[in-house]
Amino acid sequence: MSVGQPLLGVAQSPGGRRWQLRDADSKIVADLARIHQLPEVLAKCLVGRGINAETCTAYLQPTLREQFPDPDSFADMDKAVQLILQAVQDNTKITIFADYDVDGATSSAQLRRWLQLVGCEAGLYVPDRLTEGYGPSAGAFQKIKDDGAQLVITVDCGAVSHDAIAAGKELGLQIIVLDHHLMIPGAMPIADALVNPNRVDDGSGCGYLAAAGLVFVLLAALNRAARAGGLFAGRSEPNLLDLVDLAALGTVCDVASLIGFNRVLVAQGLKAMGKLHNPGLSALAEAGNVEPPFSTYHAGFVFGPRINAGGRIGKSDLGATLLASDDPGECSQIAAELDILNLERKEIESQVQEEAEHLAATTQADAPVLVVAGAGWHPGVIGIVAGRLKDKFNRPTVVIALDEQGIGHGSGRSVSGVNLGEAFSRAVASGALIKGGGHAMAGGLSLSADKVDTFRDFLINDIGAASIAAGQQKILKVDAIAGLHGADLALAQQLARAEPFGMGNPEPVLAFSDVYIAYAQELRGGHIRCRLESELGDASLSAICFRAEDRGLQDILLNRSGQACHVAGKLRVDRWKGREKVSFQIEDVAPAG
Repeated sequence: MSVGQPLLGVAQSPGGRRWQLRDADSKIVADLARIHQLPEVLAKCLVGRGINAETCTAYLQPTLREQFPDPDSFADMDKAVQLILQAVQDNTKITIFADYDVDGATSSAQLRRWLQLVGCEAGLYVPDRLTEGYGPSAGAFQKIKDDGAQLVITVDCGAVSHDAIAAGKELGLQIIVLDHHLMIPGAMPIADALVNPNRVDDGSGCGYLAAAGLVFVLLAALNRAARAGGLFAGRSEPNLLDLVDLAALGTVCDVASLIGFNRVLVAQGLKAMGKLHNPGLSALAEAGNVEPPFSTYHAGFVFGPRINAGGRIGKSDLGATLLASDDPGECSQIAAELDILNLERKEIESQVQEEAEHLAATTQADAPVLVVAGAGWHPGVIGIVAGRLKDKFNRPTVVIALDEQGIGHGSGRSVSGVNLGEAFSRAVASGALIKGGGHAMAGGLSLSADKVDTFRDFLINDIGAASIAAGQQKILKVDAIAGLHGADLALAQQLARAEPFGMGNPEPVLAFSDVYIAYAQELRGGHIRCRLESELGDASLSAICFRAEDRGLQDILLNRSGQACHVAGKLRVDRWKGREKVSFQIEDVAPAG
């Protein structure tokens, strides 16, 4: 196939995508397959992700020991360690201030568990999403001070909370900030220690870490310093492998890139997660009716939504409390409550999505950036809705919930190539936002309700051109063309060796050419189950397409019987009650020819 030509001639599928074969040098593929005894399809997938014969073993068998970052390379890490150990030795009351999402919950749970193991019972403060919003505030610090705390450690927040931290310092609090979000250029809050791999002067090279990964590195530094200082005399040293499941969960749910240390953290964390030694995760698995082994799917779509449900529409500290608890009864009760809240969240989300989607389609159909706002929308679901609209319209999207006080709380999701977090920071500097920040693919904000149009105009001027360039063509990267005859459990098991999959390490996509849809059934929720067959009917594969209608694939899947199609998707190992079978998730379909 010549360079630039669409794969299998699919220049624009019914789903609006151009199929493109992922670059993979044939010589490197051949060497990789020969040296490491890999099937060619897997070798192509690995080479397409920058893996060669020399780096293959470290990629397929990642270890924490070999890829652990040096804690000393993080700015202020030494200060944070000294302050925490001094507080432990002095029996100073510590409070963990955590964001209300999964990254915040897993970060706080890791810290509280470590502190408990060294004899310190840390308090927990999680702000209410509706009444307090994101991040620390002067009022929150006053409550923490009144409760007797002297040291506050913020996790997954605080890097852009200059005024709040200044107020906390005026109250006499010691404040450590552990955050990973992008910061306002040239400005840092006056914390006693600010550990953030996205600080301008940070030399760790770990700006891809989520807060949960950053806290895990901090705990390693704490173990090392405490060991040297004799703190473990007479007690067992905390085993970080008992906390790696929480670090992995936060990393996956924050959609952090699975590169570098993140990848090994998640790979080892999923193994630990499968042991269910954390009572909170065990209770969530029971509530979600899932069992080990666990993948990034379970982390992101079973555990994550339930933990998030507390912060979205329930009590903000439920998830963090669950993950730090060793009481099976308490964990079962909280997990059941979170499961109910998650069902309520889905209903609320559906209503907000319908209204926001209609507003976007009727008022901003040609806008390069979508900014929709509505009174009465629940702030707890706007991030999910923003992600749905971003996928549907293929452009950066911000969804804003307006409250009765004239303040809007918004959440945004971006497309590859458009850094939304930086745009939000510039909007704050311009006066279009009261507060805002995040990372490349997502961010949060608050603004005056009368500034929605101003903010929309700012974003269009600021990132509109980049959005147009990124959205010129929706590309589906295909790793290899395969045949139905070879699409069996053995191949799915081989592809699974490249796990964990996620942002930065996409799951392999295979294409089948000239296959037939022998059977198709529409399911609740807009999903479609079908069976793919070869032309002669001598090979078949069961498949499912999620949200087919939203993705423009409903008609072709239901009405293409007897006509050849090209189908692209993900070949997976489906595990249930100790049994394994092959499954195929359809990503796109196009008429053959």
